[in-house]
Amino acid sequence: MECKNITKVYFVRHAQPEHSFEDDRTRPLTAEGEKDTEIVTDFLKDKEIDVFYSSPYKRSIDTISNAASFYGKRIITDERLREREKGIGGNKFGMFHKRWKDFDYREENGESINMVQKRNIDALTEILKDNYGKNVVIATHGTALSSILNFYNSEFGCNDFLRIIDWMPYIIELDFSGEKLLCVKEHCHIEKQFQGKNRADKK
Repeated sequence: MECKNITKVYFVRHAQPEHSFEDDRTRPLTAEGEKDTEIVTDFLKDKEIDVFYSSPYKRSIDTISNAASFYGKRIITDERLREREKGIGGNKFGMFHKRWKDFDYREENGESINMVQKRNIDALTEILKDNYGKNVVIATHGTALSSILNFYNSEFGCNDFLRIIDWMPYIIELDFSGEKLLCVKEHCHIEKQFQGKNRADKK
């Protein structure tokens, strides 16, 4: 018998965004990305979801909007769940290695991984307290999600981040007893190349 006191959190990394759109906060999904959100709805429709949370960024909200509509639920946005604030030069692919080597490193006007991790974990802790024993969806981003996974497993690093960088959307389940993580289950993803990335730099 499944324990009723387990809180299941389904993290949904957003589908493919339109990277040519300059404003990060309002960047929409591509046409392919919009179609790919169907895998999210199909996966979640039998999971008895109680509540939907999201980063306030449009691409995250749009990735779970159909699933939330299926359940007749509104999406609760939380500013703390947003993606890392990119600074000057922060979009260069080689910077990933530098940031993951030094969690306090940040570009001018940007955020470090430590900063991203703290606010995302603060939000997650509050969500777990408010939704004990429920099934929760959190729409998120690549770096934000990776910082959460690193919080619970310090061995999660740059190579793990790069493994999922092309997975848009990507669904991973974290099961909790209270605030204690019990297990992690990867479910499904669609591979879409991260735009603007130097493939050789990934090796």
